[in-house]
Amino acid sequence: MHLIAPSLLSADFLNLEKDIEMVNRSQADWFHLDVMDGVFVPNISFGLPVVEKIKQAALKPLDVHLMIVDPDRYIERFRKAGADIISVHAEACTHLHRSVFLIKNTGAKAGIVLNPHSPVCLLTEIIADADMVLLMSVNPGFGGQKFIENTYRKVRELKELILKKNSASLIEIDGGVDLANAPLLVREGADILVTGNTVFASSNPEETIRQLKNF
Repeated sequence: MHLIAPSLLSADFLNLEKDIEMVNRSQADWFHLDVMDGVFVPNISFGLPVVEKIKQAALKPLDVHLMIVDPDRYIERFRKAGADIISVHAEACTHLHRSVFLIKNTGAKAGIVLNPHSPVCLLTEIIADADMVLLMSVNPGFGGQKFIENTYRKVRELKELILKKNSASLIEIDGGVDLANAPLLVREGADILVTGNTVFASSNPEETIRQLKNF
């Protein structure tokens, strides 16, 4: 069964606790937290103090996606703030193998993120060590963007690489995931679907999560 990870970037920041409680009640599996620094991506979201507060209210794992330069500097601090899964961009890590094991050494699960332009073959020498690969299906930085159709092919390629290298890595998709493309992504091999506006702009977010989980 695939996992659903609502992205709090699309939540109501004036009523964040209310939205966290909704996700707690729902059939969602994880909270997805997008951390942006305004340098690696052209937007700024939230940092360590907000993650710490979310952790206090969340009853489900925190899936922290670091869209920042030099992520190695902050890995241990995000783990202490409550991150259960920490994902870093291949494009932001000079020594990706080192970054992955910095995450693992904190006790968190280690994810690697690929931007839409980055080919799956970049992961050939590291996929066996990754707990998860997050494929960006939009260009990172903003919610509400249109899903990039080429993502389906990348999911297939990634699944083939995982099997070839005997990796246990899960495949996560982030960006433009909705009720229409979610079943197609799972069919191609996706294990985790990040959903932002699809959930939080819904008139009935819990029901939308149920539909995403049970198609």
